[in-house]
Amino acid sequence: MTIEILDKTTTIAEQKFLLPGHYTWEQLETIEKLTADAAGLRITYLDGCIEFMTLGEQHEMIKSAIAILLALYFFEKGINFIPVGSATRRAKEKSASFEPDESYYIGEKKENPDLAIEVNITSGSINKLEKYKRFNITEVWFWENNQFYLYRLKNDNYEPIARSELLPDLDVELLASCVLMPSIIEARQQFMQGIKK
Repeated sequence: MTIEILDKTTTIAEQKFLLPGHYTWEQLETIEKLTADAAGLRITYLDGCIEFMTLGEQHEMIKSAIAILLALYFFEKGINFIPVGSATRRAKEKSASFEPDESYYIGEKKENPDLAIEVNITSGSINKLEKYKRFNITEVWFWENNQFYLYRLKNDNYEPIARSELLPDLDVELLASCVLMPSIIEARQQFMQGIKK
């Protein structure tokens, strides 16, 4: 098996690539070892499918802005939270391994986070919600096309929701508009004014 690794000094935009074929968990582990030194490379595994993703600056800027603004919201509203970022969710018995962009326990630590957020600059090919369902993550938010798409796990399936049920007072449209602002200082000011109303 030959895998071409990108030069660490190369600046690239986010890219996704679905590896042709079907792979066992053991083959996944081999691929992970072969790519261990590839900076900024993420590997998602679901039911034998492997997807590579490289993270560009735009992806990281949006992810960081979301995390900063959500932390402000949690602090302002007095909501206890445990941020676990992109900690890997991985289980051979679930045939899944992936990293959300941001994830949170709300209230207290549980078996799995309550909320996961995924920033998609380019379209993905692995079933986005299925991997989260394997770990019973209550809400999943996708950032796509400069807006949020929210899903809530109900009766073992994800259903689209207009507002977060975990954070029912959060104005998601305000959050999205602040994420898009070029200045994080101005975004913070506008977001704080909006959530204090």
